[in-house]
Amino acid sequence: MTASGGGATSGRLLVAALLPEPVVARARSDFAALVHSGPADMTTDEVAAAAVAHRAEAVLFVNTLRFDAPLIARLPASLRVGATCSVGFDHVDVPAAQARGIAVTNTPGVLSDCTADFAFMLLLAAARRAHEYDVVMRAGWRRRIGQGELLGVRVHGETLGILGMGRIGQAMARRARGFDMRVLYHSRRRLPPGLEQGATWFPDFRAMLPHCRFLSLHAPATPATDRIVNAETLALLPRGAVLVNVARGGLVDEDALFAALTSGQLFAAGLDVFRSEPDFDRRFAALPNVILSPHIGSGSEETRCAMGFRALDNIAAVLAGRGPIDPLWS
Repeated sequence: MTASGGGATSGRLLVAALLPEPVVARARSDFAALVHSGPADMTTDEVAAAAVAHRAEAVLFVNTLRFDAPLIARLPASLRVGATCSVGFDHVDVPAAQARGIAVTNTPGVLSDCTADFAFMLLLAAARRAHEYDVVMRAGWRRRIGQGELLGVRVHGETLGILGMGRIGQAMARRARGFDMRVLYHSRRRLPPGLEQGATWFPDFRAMLPHCRFLSLHAPATPATDRIVNAETLALLPRGAVLVNVARGGLVDEDALFAALTSGQLFAAGLDVFRSEPDFDRRFAALPNVILSPHIGSGSEETRCAMGFRALDNIAAVLAGRGPIDPLWS
């Protein structure tokens, strides 16, 4: 943990996560910053103790921290803003923060394209058996693959269903159109035609599924979406469909997903998120038809820096009395 003096913005900031160096440099330049130096993101107890000791006015954190009522109760009276360096905020107890008068912000928009790039990479890799091909090559190959062996499924011209047509879902749809895919989507409300760009809205998620050779999840984690992908909904997909999840692990019943992947109901899956992170269900690591990644969908240098800068912009705005740019409530 290292501290530095403030620059243009006078405010005491606790940086509670391991962030790219350009973000850390700006935090040190613009604030009286106490910067966590690892080896992992700060725990709840570490955040509470450091915030009190630093008399922090702001905390910058990521989704590894539960910014919940018990933590909020331990934060100093000086705390005015908590900025999560993420779009999702299921790790934040918004009513508890609101009751304490703490503004909480997120970083929407800046990671949409990068995350959609990653989601489409997972879709292609799952459909075309990239993991299995890599295993063959690392084992030395040495035998010609027959014309009927290790066949993937075509992506071009197929139908993609999207659950959650927010910024990332719309970015995923744009990539799908580049492959001449037909795009269907389910969200709470239909998009205006200018944003739909020819996609077809289904007000009923289940009604969409029988048409989807591919299904990509981009919805937030809420009580309504918890385990929305389950044995019943997976059975509605055409046999041999492909699932991609870069949203939240809570959207999926993982026992049902494992059963679908081992029975052939699903041809393959690309999974970046899991119900229990980082202690994910290791049964999936044993399946050759699953592409796995460690919740890294936004993980490019450019995007992670943009997220950190956006979080700092929100902190600066609140401490300057202008109000947050990206508030989690209005």
